[in-house]
Formats: sequence, C-alpha cells, structure tokens
Amino acid sequence: MSDMTSHADAPRSPGRPRSTRADEAIIDATLDLLAEGTTVEALSIEAIASRAGVGKATIYRRWPGKDALLRDALSILKGVPPEPAGRSVRDDLVLLLGTVGRNADPRAEKIMPCLLPEVNRTRDRYELYQGVIEPRRARLREVLHRGVRTGELRADLDIELALALLTGPMLIQRVLRWHPELDDTVLPERVVDAVLEGIRAR
Repeated sequence: MSDMTSHADAPRSPGRPRSTRADEAIIDATLDLLAEGTTVEALSIEAIASRAGVGKATIYRRWPGKDALLRDALSILKGVPPEPAGRSVRDDLVLLLGTVGRNADPRAEKIMPCLLPEVNRTRDRYELYQGVIEPRRARLREVLHRGVRTGELRADLDIELALALLTGPMLIQRVLRWHPELDDTVLPERVVDAVLEGIRAR
C-alpha cells in the first residue's frame, strides 16, 4: 500500500495519465466507509484518504470536494444503465425499468437506506442525489421522446409525468417492498403495460 501511496502522491508531469488504481482505491474507500455506517455528514476526505492509502492531495487532484467524490462513488454503486435497443418503446421501457431500485454493488443495501434521509436535509444533498439519478432518468426520457416522434406515443404526452408514473411504482415496491404479493420478476413489464394504456397513441 505504501508503494501505491508514494506513486499516487508524486507530482504529475504534463500529460501523465492519472492512476486508475488510485481512483478505484478512493472510490472503494468512500463506499466502504458509508457501508460501515459513516454518515454523509461525518464522512471526511481525511478518513477516505487514510482508508484508500493515499494523501489528501491525491483526492483533491481528482475531485474538487467531498460532494463531487460522493456523486461519482454513488454513480458507480448503481452501475451503468443498459443501452436501449431502439426497436420498441415498450421493450426499451421494460429494460430500463428493470434497473430502477437495483444497484450493481452489494454495498448499496447498507448505503442507500442511510443515504435517502439525507436527500432532503440540504440543497447540496438534494442536488447530489439528482446528479446520481439524472443519467438514468435521461435514458427513459429519450425513449419517451422517441416514442412521440415515431407516433407510438401520444403527441401531447407529458414526458415528466410519464416518467413519474413509470418509476414511482418500481421505487416504492423495490425500496419499501410495499406490496409483498407483487411478483418483482415481472413488475417492470406490468408497470410499462399499465402506463402505456394511458400514453399510447390512439
């Protein structure tokens, strides 16, 4: 670990690529600390640097502050959303809804329940949350806009309302497990089909 520290903290020459290993160590340290119960408020650059085996300067060369680092770490926690095939609005919506409330990293099970109460405590935390979910929301938005252009969906469709109608049931079921009788494996298809009844072109 000391070798990585000295390598990561050495002055960067012009054009020198930054260390991918240091990036991964910093992200992992951030997620590990959150998974172990460190609150967002208590999480510090000092603690992250110590856990990652790097100096604080290494972190600040990559991220301007804690919120920027958190946004990247939480985005990695959720994983990259799938790329829609573009052949059918229904199939693309089912594909994307299948990832709502799902995370790529097992640490999410411990982190997300603790993170959600933080979202509305400050404007900064709310913007952090929005920065994490917006790329996923944008993919859904693109599919809906495409459906309007191709005539599959109503020309007067309220895109943002349609997004809420699609994602709301998925989140409440997967995050809160609100209705134990619903089959999670087919829930994305059922939600998409139910919403399409109202937004499909007539």
